[in-house]
Amino acid sequence: MSDEPRYALAFLFGPGKPDMVSYTPHAHCLGMTVVETGPRFAVVRLPYQPRLIGDPARKVIFGGAITTLLDHTCGLAIACSLETLQAIATIDLRVDYLRAAEPGRDLYARVDCYRVTRSIAFVRGIAYDVQPEDPFANCVGSFMLGANSAGSALTPLVEPRDPEKP
Repeated sequence: MSDEPRYALAFLFGPGKPDMVSYTPHAHCLGMTVVETGPRFAVVRLPYQPRLIGDPARKVIFGGAITTLLDHTCGLAIACSLETLQAIATIDLRVDYLRAAEPGRDLYARVDCYRVTRSIAFVRGIAYDVQPEDPFANCVGSFMLGANSAGSALTPLVEPRDPEKP
């Protein structure tokens, strides 16, 4: 037997694939795309969109969209840490804004899941616009595992739905 960790989404590790956000309607609606996934981490892009501007004078993206980007990336990083997919729910997410994001630029989040217990996962991450070495926000969070009996929104990636079933 190997002591190597096994990951439910290992077959998706590497550059993002277009359908990876299609199972989370809010991320899909905001136009998020997965840039890269790997063992215990995820990188997601939120394209710059005028409809997301929160400060018209400076053309800065609304903080809620940035929090959503980080929250979604946290969930994906956790999913990339699990042997078996299960529902993930945010318990606590702290976001510290270090500076305003540059107007007109796509935004990125990179989150690492550094600990998984039986029922809780712990993450930390950054949001950046130009370079990850100069983030405009960082986050730490804890997430409940198995919070919903309906299972993970990403299950269709692992177990495609039977088109014959309603």
